[in-house]
Formats: sequence, structure tokens, C-alpha cells
Amino acid sequence: MNLSEISDLFTWGTATAYTIAMIAFAIDLSQVTDAMVQRKTVRAQAPVLAVGEPERYGASSDTAVSEVVERRRSSRALGIAMSVTTIGFLLHAAAFTTRWVAAGRVPWANMYEFWLSGTFVAVGLFLVLQLKRDVRFLGIIVTFLSAVFLVVGLNSFHVIADDVQPALQNYWLVIHVGVAVLATGVFTVSFATSVLQLLRDSRDNGSTLLRGEGTVVRGKNVAAWRIMNWRFLDGIPTPSALEALSFRLNAVGFVLWTFTIIGGAIWAEDAWGRAWGWDPKEVWSFIIWVVYAAYLHARTTRGWSGRRAAYFVIVGYACVLFNFTGVNLLFNGKHSYSGI
Repeated sequence: MNLSEISDLFTWGTATAYTIAMIAFAIDLSQVTDAMVQRKTVRAQAPVLAVGEPERYGASSDTAVSEVVERRRSSRALGIAMSVTTIGFLLHAAAFTTRWVAAGRVPWANMYEFWLSGTFVAVGLFLVLQLKRDVRFLGIIVTFLSAVFLVVGLNSFHVIADDVQPALQNYWLVIHVGVAVLATGVFTVSFATSVLQLLRDSRDNGSTLLRGEGTVVRGKNVAAWRIMNWRFLDGIPTPSALEALSFRLNAVGFVLWTFTIIGGAIWAEDAWGRAWGWDPKEVWSFIIWVVYAAYLHARTTRGWSGRRAAYFVIVGYACVLFNFTGVNLLFNGKHSYSGI
């Protein structure tokens, strides 16, 4: 067994670890849901208080939520989720390193290696953010995306670790593609934040889907499962807090993406004799830059916030995904390499 095959085994182990972590995050969220339902049931059964009488259960609705969140912080499932995510990240680092050694170059030369690196940055950023603030509520989405991207990469885009074309044997491969990988990892985490922002905002504003209301058949509420599945949203930060976090991440990602385009233009001038040639990859990279620039401009100068800002982030991330998959698969250009 050579190093390339060992790297693949590490990658499969990483995908497995992230899948286990995702399940543990989901179990933790279901426990949060159960705790909130039980709390609501107890409060509903409490006797009506006379005016001025102290509350027997000693908690307002806000306090109840904070108690549930505090309980969640000590959840065994959450501890397992974070531990397995860390183990998966170490396996991820091993897969990345062995791929690097096997190829004899930085592993950023094809779609498989890009997804291997991009998910590594996303999970690493999630773990670094966790050191500064409690962002474990992002874990289920980050691990889900990372596991899916790794499995798809292994099954659909995998190529044997080998040398690259002469045009890619340049230090700009490290600079240009490396910054693009960092930007994509940041955009992935900001996307997860915006998804949760939309879900929390929808629940706060009375969405019947997320509140489990309005569906009754033969006297039974068949939407009760919705309450159990979505009540955990009450225990995550408010939409405004999530939006602020997403904005900070996107601002960093936008700066990195700007350097990606600048670095690509310098490399293109050196390799092909022109800085810009309307290659499909160049066009879509510019589209991504425009979308995120419009998002930052609209939010800072036009007052766009809330759901409109979150939708902007989701559109931007969809463009990022298309740039690194659809463009390579559907269009021919100078950026087509390794067949995919």
C-alpha cells in the first residue's frame, strides 16, 4: 500500500468521523428539544398565580431557555460530537499531509484535492472559533457538509496522487489556490451560520412549518414531530447575532477572494501572457466577487439585514460551489486540469 492509498484511507476515516459527529450533534439537538418541551409542559401545568405572587417555578421563558442551553453545554452527546470532530480533524490533517508527500507537491491541483483542503479549512475554522466563543450549534451543518463533500470527492472526483502539468509547477499554485481554499472554507462556515439564521428567524416570526402549527387530522396534530425537531432553534443565538457572525466571516472571505483573483491574474500573465481572458473559471470567480461585494455593500450602506442578507450569502455560496464543480465539469478552458 502506497502513500496515496494511505491518504485515501485517512480520508474515509475522516468522513466516517464527521458523520458520527454529525449524528451526535443531532442527538444533542434532540435532547435540547426534549428539554424545552418538558419545560413548556411543566410551566403549562403550573397553577395560575395571583397578582404579586412570586413565580413558583422561578424562571421566566428567557431563563428557561438559558437553563436549557446551559444543560446542553454539559450534554454527553455534545461532548462526544466535539471529541469526534477533533479526532476527524486530526485524521483530516493526516490525509492532507500524506497526500502532499505522495504527490510531491501541495495538494491543490485538482477538484478532489480542493475539496479535501477546503473541508479541512472549514472544520479547522469551526474548531478555532469554538476556542473564542460557543459556536457548537454550527457543528451539525459543518460536519454534514464536510462529510458529504469528502464522500463525493472520493467517489466522483478522486484521482491518483501524481505530478502536475508544467503550467501548475509554479509557486503561484501555493499562493493563488491556497488563498482560494482558505476563502472557500470561510464561506462554508458563513453559509452554515446564515442557514441557521434563516431557520431561527422563520421560527421567531411564526413559521407554521418550524413551529409545528396548523396541521390537524381527525383531532390529532400530525405536525407534533415538527415541534420536536425544530424547538432547538430557541436555544441558539438570535438571528441578529448569527447575522453579525456571518457578516464578519464573509468580510474575511471577501478579502481572501479578492487576493485570489489578483493572484490568479498575476499568475495568468506569467503563464499565458495575459492577466484576463474571460476564461469560464475567471468569469465565475469574478461573479463570486461581485455577489459578495454587493452583499457587503448592501448591508453596510443600504441597511440590508435579516433575511435579505442571509439569502445573499446563500446565493454567494451557491456560486462558489458551482465555480469549483459545475465550471470544471461543464466548460472547457485553460483552468481545466486533471480531466475534472
